[in-house]
Amino acid sequence: NGQMITLYDRGGHIPLLWTHLIPATFEGRATHNVQNAMFAAAMAFSLGMKLDAIRQGLRTFDSTFFQAPGRMNVFSEHPFKVLFDYGHNAHAVGMLADLAGRLDVSGRRIVVLAGPGDRRDEDLVAIAKAVAGRFDHYICRRDDNLRNRATDEVPRIQAQALRDLGVPDNAISVIPDEQDAVDAALRMGASGDLLLIFADALARSWKQITKFKPSKQQPVQAASSGLGAHAKAVIHSDLSAPAPAEAAPEFNLEGLIRDERGIRMAPEIGD
Repeated sequence: NGQMITLYDRGGHIPLLWTHLIPATFEGRATHNVQNAMFAAAMAFSLGMKLDAIRQGLRTFDSTFFQAPGRMNVFSEHPFKVLFDYGHNAHAVGMLADLAGRLDVSGRRIVVLAGPGDRRDEDLVAIAKAVAGRFDHYICRRDDNLRNRATDEVPRIQAQALRDLGVPDNAISVIPDEQDAVDAALRMGASGDLLLIFADALARSWKQITKFKPSKQQPVQAASSGLGAHAKAVIHSDLSAPAPAEAAPEFNLEGLIRDERGIRMAPEIGD
């Protein structure tokens, strides 16, 4: 019937909430946020919070830019979908790449990748390794703060790491400047594509995404093309049958995560 977060306390067995009813888990597909919800529930319960308060907290916290800027924010107002995150280490990048693979995508998967300049070379390579083979196109960039690196050093290290891991050269773009890299990804995006953008300047990059105007000449990706063999979505079988007691909300990235009353959280930030 799905996955249930359950509290065990002194022999007591307390079913708390279906994971697909927690917006921040993307219907249970974002397994790292299922883990975060479990820890939050355990801590709140241990502090004496009532079960209904814990359930309400989990049901009403979502991953919009307003509640969690740079944490799995989704923008769906373009012909393609954008998943936006601040991931700056291999583990975080890998979890988002895993989520991108679980989402239903009819077109290509495109990633904008980076790493902080003060990380070791092997850390930058590990970030590249976390996404290698999972996307159809890779755009390598750097942060504004070079942290004693050369202007294009970080993206070139990661681009070479991708090549060494078997990614073809024509699937890699090196665009050092963050704004240029995000713009290139947005212009590359076609109908049905998913763009995973790892950003550093969060407010600037989010505004760049929300204000982007796709050109009328922007290509339309056929639903049956553009997916490499490595990029097909895989959904775990244990998520295929939602609980009969409470129907799972439909998740197709059309619009942002909705709160319990079905009100869309507008993806806009101020000037």
